[in-house]
Amino acid sequence: MVYIILGKGFEEVEAVAPYDVLKRGGVEVEFAGIGGNAVAGSHGIVINAERTVEEIDASGAELVVVPGGLGGVESILGSKTAMDAVMAAYEAGRRVAAICAGPLVLSKLGILDGVHAVCYPGMEGQMTGGIMSQKESTVVDGRVITGRGPGAAIDFGLRLLGELRGADAADQVAAAMHYERR
Repeated sequence: MVYIILGKGFEEVEAVAPYDVLKRGGVEVEFAGIGGNAVAGSHGIVINAERTVEEIDASGAELVVVPGGLGGVESILGSKTAMDAVMAAYEAGRRVAAICAGPLVLSKLGILDGVHAVCYPGMEGQMTGGIMSQKESTVVDGRVITGRGPGAAIDFGLRLLGELRGADAADQVAAAMHYERR
């Protein structure tokens, strides 16, 4: 199971594109909402999460994903339950991923320490401990996967799928979507 954590003000494309790509690749994926199931994104689009963050078993997940959107990231940072879920997944040896402003959550938890990563351009200085770059749209370093921003959302989703199900699965989904990977 993959959980994508949604806090009020999340960046919609950074949550929905990876969710869609993972579903197309046959991965079980669910949204986990902070403060309830109905969560409004930064552009007013409401997603009805399958679960609340309190209902997930992050330590048993294949992957926990943190989308960007400053409001959504602030919601996660302000939720002990959400922060504990991300850390529980990481401490259990699972993969964690974040895109755009989302790597700030990983940074605050110490997960980015010594890790190569990308984030929304201009936020690099806030990513304490991370080895930040802007050359790639996505970066994988061990169990940590990061994406640069909204324009990288499909690449990010394909990278997640590739890490979970292999490069062939990601290539097949990209081809079926008529998407040329960066």
